[in-house]
Amino acid sequence: MSFEFKTTCEYQKYFTPSHDLVRKSARQFVKKEILPYIEEWEEACEFPKEMYKKAADIGLLGIGYPEEYGGTPADIFYRLAVSEELMRSGSGGFCAGLGSHNIAIPPILSMGTDEQKKRFVAPVLDGEKIAALGITEPGGGSDVANIQTMAVRDGDHYVVNGCKTFITSGCRADQLTCAVRTGAEGAHGISMLVIEADTPGYSVSEKLKKTGWWASDTAEIYFDDCRVPVENLLGEENQGFYGIMANFQYERLMLAVMANMTARLAMEEAMRYSKERKAFGKPLAGFQVTRHKLVDMATLVEVSTEFTYRVAAKIGAGEDQIKEVSMAKNFACMASDRVTYDAVQIFGGYGYMRGYLVERLARDNRILSIGGGATEIMKEIISKLM
Repeated sequence: MSFEFKTTCEYQKYFTPSHDLVRKSARQFVKKEILPYIEEWEEACEFPKEMYKKAADIGLLGIGYPEEYGGTPADIFYRLAVSEELMRSGSGGFCAGLGSHNIAIPPILSMGTDEQKKRFVAPVLDGEKIAALGITEPGGGSDVANIQTMAVRDGDHYVVNGCKTFITSGCRADQLTCAVRTGAEGAHGISMLVIEADTPGYSVSEKLKKTGWWASDTAEIYFDDCRVPVENLLGEENQGFYGIMANFQYERLMLAVMANMTARLAMEEAMRYSKERKAFGKPLAGFQVTRHKLVDMATLVEVSTEFTYRVAAKIGAGEDQIKEVSMAKNFACMASDRVTYDAVQIFGGYGYMRGYLVERLARDNRILSIGGGATEIMKEIISKLM
């Protein structure tokens, strides 16, 4: 009995031949530079720093960024194509670590001066420095307006005291785009500073041990009377909250892409395994219960991917998609929850074993409905905009 369910990843109304060339380059990079070593990097809970330079040298880090700072201007679907192919490494942690600049640099570009962009953007896109974003604190994650890390003006410096946690690339970041409190309580007292890791009083924890995303280093970062030059302030004092919110729209879109690709990889693995694995004298795909499970998985992947692309197209056209991107993230995470669960179920005991891709995908998947704004926060945002 033959079982075949074809899926489409490259929708021509969104991706052109030029996008496909970039996708092909990213795919070759993953095949040559990542897949042979990803298991080792997962166990080491980090990947070699040289990967930033390698990715930069073939233009992957700079896709969509201004040419004057070392980037390659491109529409949003170039970034999506690269992100999808990097996810074929099978490691959400690697993708999050390599791409930490994609949430750290946008506030600098939108709020910073030309001098700040040259200092803090160009070296990152060149692969020479690593950038991270510092928003979450031990006392709160999604409650951004309640940030407690203090930055008190003292002459031509801010004196920063506090702590950030769950910082992707935090262990080895050279610079942190950091939310601090410079004013009164609430959203209107928050500013954004770029804090360099060699600043006296800046210290980093050991790697935090996580359920998933092993290949990315994650840390707590402490500030003990860090003296940060006022020239590192992004935009106007007490206006940082708006930069954070604008940044979230893109971050949530990319998390939806990660969720869709996590689900797609799990589905593809389940499809392959169901044809090879035999039970009671026939392949698992020979049983209606398996076929129907795979159909449900494929449907979720296709619907979620199409909706995410549609939202991305509107964002790329300059339309406000705060409600829709929150919906896309929630739906993609729901779909990925279901698909990774069912993929492990199809694999049975092997799906629970280290060394099998679906086991890692199931672990990596769990953070997606938490990071970038938890599902519950997304629902609050959606409800206010309905």
